[in-house]
Amino acid sequence: MCALLLTLWLCPATLMAEVDSPPIAPIEPISSPYLMKLTGGLLLVVAIIFVLAWLVKKFNLNQQSQNGLIRIVAGLTIGTRDRIVLLQVGDEQILLGLTPGRIEKLHTLTEPVEAPEAGLAPASFAAKLNRLMNDREAS
Repeated sequence: MCALLLTLWLCPATLMAEVDSPPIAPIEPISSPYLMKLTGGLLLVVAIIFVLAWLVKKFNLNQQSQNGLIRIVAGLTIGTRDRIVLLQVGDEQILLGLTPGRIEKLHTLTEPVEAPEAGLAPASFAAKLNRLMNDREAS
């Protein structure tokens, strides 16, 4: 048993199993194909990051209240960076104006506005796309 272990230790399996095969050419780190692959991979990763950030912003995925006490009932974009938002806080609704530098309370509603029913939810993306394509074909 000791002789077998000594033999395996002195003659590694990689040397024993070596077959005459052509050596693999090392990759040149400054070659054009390598730099193109590297640049393409980096651009792909950066593009994926920007697309994911755009999706989070577009679908308001970051505006979720942890315990549900505050929720956005409705929102309207009035400029490139300005919005008007209707917030529900408990039983009270507050209309806010949002700008990059400040948040201003515009009005507190005496009668709460009812949120749309689940059946009256906005149309799906496919329905909006079909409507847009039909409008474009009509014009």
